[in-house]
Amino acid sequence: MITEKKKQTIKLMVSIAVLALILILVLMSMIKYEVEGEQNMPFKLSKIIVISTAEGLEKDESKSKWNFDIYQNNDVYFYIDSNTEDENLLIKSVTIDNIEVLKAPQIGEVKAYMPNSEAGRFYNFDEQFLVNEKLEYKGASQSSSTELEIGSKGGTTWICFNNMGIGTYSSNKDDKIVHDGTWLKKLEIQKEQVEFTVSFNYTIETTKAKYMANITLDLPTGDISKDGSSYLEKTDMSDIIFKRVK
Repeated sequence: MITEKKKQTIKLMVSIAVLALILILVLMSMIKYEVEGEQNMPFKLSKIIVISTAEGLEKDESKSKWNFDIYQNNDVYFYIDSNTEDENLLIKSVTIDNIEVLKAPQIGEVKAYMPNSEAGRFYNFDEQFLVNEKLEYKGASQSSSTELEIGSKGGTTWICFNNMGIGTYSSNKDDKIVHDGTWLKKLEIQKEQVEFTVSFNYTIETTKAKYMANITLDLPTGDISKDGSSYLEKTDMSDIIFKRVK
């Protein structure tokens, strides 16, 4: 016959077992979230395109026919698609911040630039367009590079990671100049000498929640010294983990 004391002991053991099971399930859920992040975001980063090349910026005064400062630039495009049927759920803003150069190039200095808000070139590598603390795109009716806006139902954001000051080129012999990655050959620079790795936080804020992921890019993509320019389209986002920001 089970005594009252034994009954209480059994109840206590069952309670402890149930509590332990709940804690294990919660812990497993937390670990899964840390590994996989948000699985059903209302707006998703669907594609990243990187275009890498090199250009020459002509100096104002020179005795030579051609005289350029050479830089290596990487234009990055982020495409966000809607993943919700809720018409009232909108993108409030998209922010790129906490930019870090994890691996610096052997030659040059990496700087981040926003699109040019003036007429002319898409990017103007002037100090006023440097991304210092953050680059923010506000939700609007449609995406606009000049106004730093992204469509509230999905759209595109842009940033350029530029390796400045990789060299200068002066010549009186060239009949024409090609502005692409073959500049590296003219400067006798190896591809490995301008390679760098950059990371940053990419935050999508909606009218209901905010989601953030850290993105790492190895730049430039491809062999621009040989091909002139390279094009990378990334659609597999399994390595980019978005989590809610409290």
